[in-house]
Amino acid sequence: MGRTSEATRTTAESDVTVRLDLDSRAVPIVTTGLPFFDHMLAQLGKHSGITLEVTARGDLHVDAHHTVEDVGIVLGGALSEALGDKSGITRFASTSLPLDESLVNVALDLSGRPFLHYDVDFGPESAPLGTPPFEPQLAEEFWRALVSNADLTLHLTLAYGRNPHHILEACFKGVARALRQAITVEGGGVPSTKGAL
Repeated sequence: MGRTSEATRTTAESDVTVRLDLDSRAVPIVTTGLPFFDHMLAQLGKHSGITLEVTARGDLHVDAHHTVEDVGIVLGGALSEALGDKSGITRFASTSLPLDESLVNVALDLSGRPFLHYDVDFGPESAPLGTPPFEPQLAEEFWRALVSNADLTLHLTLAYGRNPHHILEACFKGVARALRQAITVEGGGVPSTKGAL
């Protein structure tokens, strides 16, 4: 069996379905009702080298928070399921990723222990992106939900940058590149002296 998964979550606030294949590459298919968020998730799929399909319908008439957080929850769970016992994976990865004037540092560990360090500041006057609007600070909610449900450790730090679009895109691409390396199978056995992750 390949490293694939499908996960669904339906609540009064959203209906989210995610399909993953860690070992095949296809054009990401993403529809959340938030075009900017779709663009970011497409970057995550493209640059991680995995097949990613996300469909979400949420209460955008309230705001985007529920949709963004719930996509993170479902994507994190799907990633955990697809990784299985994590036998043979590289596990650790880090990268620095530039996008024009912005530079983001990413460190990732598929540790089995959820932890997010998020040091990405957009400043008090950052305008929402896209229509319906995606508030830049919602990215932290997405990463927290993903980390908690994928049981991984993620450190995301903005070295410098001004443009919120560039900063966010560097974050998503940086995590994608680190994830691509961390999920690579390079040997046998679980990469932990405990024998389990």
